[in-house]
Amino acid sequence: MLETAHKAPSLASRTDNRTLAKAPMFSALPPEDIRALDARCLWRRVGGGEWVIDYQAEGEDVYFVFSGLARVVIVSSGREMILRDIREGEYFGHYSAIDGKARSAAIVAVTDCVVARMSAAVLWEAIHRHPSVRESVLKDLVADIRTANQRAHEQANFDVRKRLCAELIRLSRATAEGRVVVSPPPTHAEFAARISTHREAVTKTLSVLEREGMILRTPSAIVLLDAARLRRALAADS
Repeated sequence: MLETAHKAPSLASRTDNRTLAKAPMFSALPPEDIRALDARCLWRRVGGGEWVIDYQAEGEDVYFVFSGLARVVIVSSGREMILRDIREGEYFGHYSAIDGKARSAAIVAVTDCVVARMSAAVLWEAIHRHPSVRESVLKDLVADIRTANQRAHEQANFDVRKRLCAELIRLSRATAEGRVVVSPPPTHAEFAARISTHREAVTKTLSVLEREGMILRTPSAIVLLDAARLRRALAADS
């Protein structure tokens, strides 16, 4: 069972220039509409390591990440499963805001965060009033479903090596120098929580991939030396 948040997040400082303008959901709105929404949010600072939402907790508010990094997790029988990370401009809690049911996952602040807490009523008002907001929410919900389906497929059909390769590709980004990297690299325990395995299996698999020339590990990044080959191998099994 998830531990309850140790302490309530503090009020965010007004020097943060806090605004929902960072959120792609509201990017098409005129500035005056965004300011009106800003004023109807409760802005909070959350310390790294603090739980923002507990799994299966009651509550219908939606949260927008203004700064920092949060993570979606489920903890069962003492084992943590990482579902995804939530970065600046992204949001969480909208499932309960939409259907009024208990939280489907827990949210923990990975780093210090500033979040905007919006009531379900305000979110629904924005959805009904602004077609661009409605379209954004629908697209995000479909993206969540596709991601969940893909993960279910991988869990049912991929071994640890293929699941790890798929996660490396999901987490990777292209640099200005043309490299494909995962940076900062997750710990082996975090990888294990993302792909439903054990840390030892991740350690062994990463070592094999490095010996095969598929990846290069540095203190600051995992470089995918042959990302195209990884994608082809996964596509053949999809």
